Amino acid sequence: MKRILFVCTGNTCRSPMAEAILRSKNIPGLEVKSAGVFAAVGSAASTNAGKVLSENEIDFNHQSTQLSAKEIEWATIVLTMTASHKDAVLSHFPPASGKTFTLSEFAGKDSYDIADPYGGSIEIYRAAFAEIKDAIEKADEKWKH
Repeated sequence: MKRILFVCTGNTCRSPMAEAILRSKNIPGLEVKSAGVFAAVGSAASTNAGKVLSENEIDFNHQSTQLSAKEIEWATIVLTMTASHKDAVLSHFPPASGKTFTLSEFAGKDSYDIADPYGGSIEIYRAAFAEIKDAIEKADEKWKH
């Protein structure tokens, strides 16, 4: 069983979209969760994140989760949206070393940050969704091994 944990700041925009995208692929033997380094527990996904997922016919039901040792222990791979999220994970949870990557790094692309769409227009959310989806598709073979 491979367990993927996506991490962003508040767990209301990027990581929930990543979780929903990967979960929608229905890959056998793969579990997916998301969390935020500064999440308020129990918040819904942002309105525009929900709209973009719905536009792409991706089901989701989300409540934000604060990143903790429990999620790090659960995950076989931790994928962050930015280098600073990766640094925060590694500094607060040393056992995550060796299994934590930025999503773009894991996808084999030049490592870059996926910009936070929080508070932005629907177009900004669509752009973030497209970046996340592209990186997940580039990593497609890695989910299966």
